[in-house]
Amino acid sequence: MAQRTQLIRNAAWLWFTATLVVMAIAFRQAIFLAPTEATMGDVQRIFYYHVPFAIFGLVFPYVNLLASLAYLYFRSRNPLSALTADALALASAEVTVLYTSVGLMTGMLWAKPVWGIWWTWDARLTTYFILWLLYVSYLLTRRFTSAGSASGQTSALAAVLSIFAAVDVPIVYMSIRWWRTQHPSPVFGGGADSGLDPSLYPAFLWNVAGWAMWGIFILLFRFALERRRQIAEQEAALRTI
Repeated sequence: MAQRTQLIRNAAWLWFTATLVVMAIAFRQAIFLAPTEATMGDVQRIFYYHVPFAIFGLVFPYVNLLASLAYLYFRSRNPLSALTADALALASAEVTVLYTSVGLMTGMLWAKPVWGIWWTWDARLTTYFILWLLYVSYLLTRRFTSAGSASGQTSALAAVLSIFAAVDVPIVYMSIRWWRTQHPSPVFGGGADSGLDPSLYPAFLWNVAGWAMWGIFILLFRFALERRRQIAEQEAALRTI
């Protein structure tokens, strides 16, 4: 058991170190090496942070959804597996709130100099804001409902909420394809004129890799903390019997 724990710690430190290296390269690419965009100037460099956060803000909800469905499935069949799934659901919801929050903030920082306003209620921004609200509601549900009900009831209620929250993800993704919005048209897969200039791809791809690695790291770190809390809670309950 001790050897397995040490291996996990070594792997975590290796992943963390690799993440910092990739993020350092990504920062250098985005700030110093990527050419200045002709129309927007240096403010366009927010793109290298806004887009990765916006992308993974739509990925982690599905980790939450799958973990929540697993919790509902194992709830009465295998309580240990259900607890593990519930820990992953909570961790992924927290990472979702983090990534969507940064996505919204960097979007507003970009919008002000380009559009002249911090916010507009267009389809992409509104649906993304709703996604943020849904996952904030998920966390609030888990935090405050647990005070007045059994933990299993709280987790089940949150799991059902996560299913509804995940429905908003494809709506966010398709919003700039379904409706005419102030938000720019799709950068990738948006037609003949979509895509990036080849000189911008290194900065973009390094940042996608770096923020993906960071998200995975904090997801697994938070998952491990929640599992430790669950185990400590179970041991405390056994001592009172």
